[in-house]
Amino acid sequence: MFSKAKKTERIDSEQREQYEYARSRIKQKKNLMRHFILFLVGSVLLIIINPLLGYGNDFFIKNWFIWAILIWTFIFLVHLFNVFVMNKFMDKEWEDRQLEKLKARQAERMAELQKKVDTELQLPKIPSEELKKNQLNNPLPPDVE
Repeated sequence: MFSKAKKTERIDSEQREQYEYARSRIKQKKNLMRHFILFLVGSVLLIIINPLLGYGNDFFIKNWFIWAILIWTFIFLVHLFNVFVMNKFMDKEWEDRQLEKLKARQAERMAELQKKVDTELQLPKIPSEELKKNQLNNPLPPDVE
Protein backbone atom coordinates (compact mmCIF):
# COMPACT_ATOMS: atom_id res chain seq x y z
CA MET A 1 0.00 0.00 0.00
CA PHE A 2 2.75 2.45 0.93
CA SER A 3 5.51 0.96 -1.20
CA LYS A 4 7.61 3.27 -3.29
CA ALA A 5 7.36 1.11 -6.37
CA LYS A 6 4.18 1.95 -8.18
CA LYS A 7 2.66 -0.75 -10.30
CA THR A 8 1.50 0.83 -13.50
CA GLU A 9 0.21 -1.14 -16.40
CA ARG A 10 1.94 -0.25 -19.60
CA ILE A 11 0.43 -0.98 -22.96
CA ASP A 12 2.96 -2.63 -25.20
CA SER A 13 3.36 -1.44 -28.78
CA GLU A 14 1.31 -4.27 -30.31
CA GLN A 15 -1.67 -3.58 -28.05
CA ARG A 16 -1.32 0.14 -28.76
CA GLU A 17 -1.30 -0.54 -32.50
CA GLN A 18 -4.40 -2.73 -32.23
CA TYR A 19 -6.11 -0.03 -30.20
CA GLU A 20 -5.29 2.65 -32.79
CA TYR A 21 -6.51 0.39 -35.60
CA ALA A 22 -9.78 -0.24 -33.76
CA ARG A 23 -10.24 3.49 -33.20
CA SER A 24 -9.67 4.25 -36.88
CA ARG A 25 -12.15 1.53 -37.94
CA ILE A 26 -14.77 2.89 -35.54
CA LYS A 27 -14.19 6.37 -36.93
CA GLN A 28 -14.61 5.09 -40.50
CA LYS A 29 -17.86 3.33 -39.67
CA LYS A 30 -19.14 6.36 -37.75
CA ASN A 31 -18.45 8.62 -40.72
CA LEU A 32 -20.20 6.13 -43.01
CA MET A 33 -23.27 6.18 -40.77
CA ARG A 34 -23.26 9.98 -40.79
CA HIS A 35 -23.03 9.94 -44.56
CA PHE A 36 -25.98 7.53 -44.76
CA ILE A 37 -28.16 9.68 -42.49
CA LEU A 38 -27.22 12.81 -44.42
CA PHE A 39 -28.00 10.96 -47.66
CA LEU A 40 -31.48 9.96 -46.44
CA VAL A 41 -32.34 13.43 -45.13
CA GLY A 42 -30.94 15.12 -48.24
CA SER A 43 -32.80 12.80 -50.59
CA VAL A 44 -36.09 13.44 -48.80
CA LEU A 45 -35.45 17.18 -48.93
CA LEU A 46 -34.68 17.03 -52.66
CA ILE A 47 -37.87 15.06 -53.27
CA ILE A 48 -39.90 17.59 -51.25
CA ILE A 49 -38.27 20.69 -52.76
CA ASN A 50 -38.74 19.82 -56.44
CA PRO A 51 -42.21 18.28 -56.93
CA LEU A 52 -44.08 19.70 -53.93
CA LEU A 53 -42.70 23.24 -53.92
CA GLY A 54 -42.19 23.42 -57.67
CA TYR A 55 -38.59 24.57 -57.27
CA GLY A 56 -36.49 23.71 -60.31
CA ASN A 57 -39.30 23.53 -62.88
CA ASP A 58 -37.46 26.00 -65.08
CA PHE A 59 -34.32 23.79 -65.24
CA PHE A 60 -33.29 22.14 -68.48
CA ILE A 61 -33.72 18.70 -66.89
CA LYS A 62 -37.27 18.30 -65.63
CA ASN A 63 -36.62 15.74 -62.83
CA TRP A 64 -33.18 16.95 -61.80
CA PHE A 65 -33.62 15.74 -58.22
CA ILE A 66 -33.65 12.11 -59.41
CA TRP A 67 -30.27 12.58 -61.07
CA ALA A 68 -28.91 14.33 -57.99
CA ILE A 69 -30.07 11.45 -55.78
CA LEU A 70 -28.58 8.87 -58.19
CA ILE A 71 -25.21 10.64 -58.19
CA TRP A 72 -25.30 10.89 -54.41
CA THR A 73 -26.21 7.18 -54.21
CA PHE A 74 -23.17 6.36 -56.32
CA ILE A 75 -20.93 8.44 -54.05
CA PHE A 76 -22.39 6.73 -50.97
CA LEU A 77 -21.83 3.29 -52.52
CA VAL A 78 -18.19 4.20 -53.21
CA HIS A 79 -17.84 5.23 -49.56
CA LEU A 80 -19.46 1.98 -48.43
CA PHE A 81 -17.18 -0.05 -50.70
CA ASN A 82 -14.15 1.78 -49.37
CA VAL A 83 -15.02 1.14 -45.72
CA PHE A 84 -16.08 -2.51 -45.90
CA VAL A 85 -14.37 -4.01 -48.95
CA MET A 86 -11.18 -2.10 -49.64
CA ASN A 87 -10.23 -2.01 -45.98
CA LYS A 88 -10.25 -5.82 -45.88
CA PHE A 89 -7.67 -5.98 -48.67
CA MET A 90 -5.66 -2.90 -47.79
CA ASP A 91 -5.41 -3.07 -44.03
CA LYS A 92 -2.43 -2.55 -41.74
CA GLU A 93 -0.77 -5.81 -42.78
CA TRP A 94 -1.03 -4.83 -46.46
CA GLU A 95 0.56 -1.45 -45.66
CA ASP A 96 3.39 -3.18 -43.80
CA ARG A 97 4.03 -5.57 -46.72
CA GLN A 98 4.08 -2.68 -49.19
CA LEU A 99 6.45 -0.75 -46.94
CA GLU A 100 8.84 -3.72 -46.73
CA LYS A 101 8.74 -4.14 -50.53
CA LEU A 102 9.56 -0.48 -51.05
CA LYS A 103 12.38 -0.60 -48.50
CA ALA A 104 13.84 -3.70 -50.18
CA ARG A 105 13.58 -2.06 -53.61
CA GLN A 106 15.28 1.06 -52.27
CA ALA A 107 18.07 -1.02 -50.70
CA GLU A 108 18.61 -2.83 -54.01
CA ARG A 109 18.77 0.46 -55.87
CA MET A 110 21.26 1.88 -53.35
CA ALA A 111 23.42 -1.24 -53.69
CA GLU A 112 23.39 -0.88 -57.48
CA LEU A 113 24.40 2.77 -57.23
CA GLN A 114 27.15 1.95 -54.74
CA LYS A 115 28.49 -0.77 -57.03
CA LYS A 116 28.41 1.65 -59.95
CA VAL A 117 30.27 4.30 -57.96
CA ASP A 118 32.84 1.74 -56.79
CA THR A 119 33.54 0.53 -60.32
CA GLU A 120 33.64 3.99 -61.92
CA LEU A 121 35.59 5.78 -59.23
CA GLN A 122 38.23 3.38 -58.03
CA LEU A 123 40.59 4.88 -55.52
CA PRO A 124 44.29 4.40 -56.11
CA LYS A 125 45.61 1.54 -54.09
CA ILE A 126 48.33 2.48 -51.64
CA PRO A 127 50.62 -0.31 -50.54
CA SER A 128 50.26 -1.13 -46.85
CA GLU A 129 53.87 -0.12 -46.08
CA GLU A 130 53.30 3.39 -47.45
CA LEU A 131 50.05 3.65 -45.54
CA LYS A 132 51.78 2.79 -42.27
CA LYS A 133 54.57 5.23 -43.04
CA ASN A 134 52.05 8.04 -43.74
CA GLN A 135 50.22 7.30 -40.52
CA LEU A 136 53.44 7.50 -38.51
CA ASN A 137 54.48 10.82 -40.09
CA ASN A 138 51.02 12.38 -39.75
CA PRO A 139 50.76 14.52 -36.60
CA LEU A 140 46.94 14.52 -36.68
CA PRO A 141 44.85 11.83 -35.10
CA PRO A 142 43.58 9.20 -37.57
CA ASP A 143 39.96 10.46 -37.39
CA VAL A 144 40.79 13.98 -38.58
CA GLU A 145 42.36 13.23 -41.95
